Amino acid sequence: MKRLSCSLVILIVACFSAFAHAEEAKKPVIVCSLPQLADFARQVVGDDCEVKSVIGAGVDPHEYQPKPADAELVKSADLCVENGLYMEGSGSSNWMTTLTKDAGKPLVTCTDGLKPLELTEEGKKISDPHAWHSPKAAALYVNNILKGVSKLLPDKKYDFEARADLYLQQLKALDGWIKKQVSLIPPNQRVLVTNHDALGYFGHEFGFKIAALLGWNAAEESGMNPGSRAKVVDFIKKFHVKAIFVETQLNPKTMDQIGKEAGVQIGGTLYADSIGPAGSAAGTYLGSMRENTLTIVDALK
Repeated sequence: MKRLSCSLVILIVACFSAFAHAEEAKKPVIVCSLPQLADFARQVVGDDCEVKSVIGAGVDPHEYQPKPADAELVKSADLCVENGLYMEGSGSSNWMTTLTKDAGKPLVTCTDGLKPLELTEEGKKISDPHAWHSPKAAALYVNNILKGVSKLLPDKKYDFEARADLYLQQLKALDGWIKKQVSLIPPNQRVLVTNHDALGYFGHEFGFKIAALLGWNAAEESGMNPGSRAKVVDFIKKFHVKAIFVETQLNPKTMDQIGKEAGVQIGGTLYADSIGPAGSAAGTYLGSMRENTLTIVDALK
């Protein structure tokens, strides 16, 4: 009898455990195109949803080609999140919009409502998609995600709003902290030279001149013509630039060569189109912005 009771208890515990796992498996799934968007989403939903990213940290999103597994991932989603403004491609070439539409899933575009900066690409004006490099713009991303998840799970709206409120305060603090750090750099030395034109919002917000080897899409770095290189070298010399920067997802070889031609050092590596690997100092949006700022200030102050 005692043995039977013990077996019954074990059976009940096993059933309860299986039920708990089943409930956990039923969490709504949010699929984001980029890891920084996934980080924003996690700050809002906490453990109420499972958040996944199509692209991993350190991958260049501009020329990303989705795989069959990505289509399956989007099909598993209850809500999808994209950056927009050409980051995932334009028009019919926007792979995130296409995957989401094919799967019949709702989509949040984080840059909705943003007044974008403009870039010139092959003589044409386009909207700069790298808006998260401004903490103020990042707040818009968070609010757009908040609207999407509140519509998805209205019974969790209060919790989502409370988490978002705390994170928005952190973004405001980040903005003030960056301004304080940047103030250590003399205004005439606030010049950023990078692989491609990804830090326009950072430069606009914090008073930097920007020069880049390439436009907003760095996928064809190897095809850079000598004239463009010469312009960057001339820019470095004209503004007496102290250091230039390499981006994490790109080969540093070209920047090393330009540094030698211009007589300047590599000031460090910046997170431009992505954040750092999970668990690293730059593995969150706040961490990547902090580490970028420290790298820039250390090299230019």
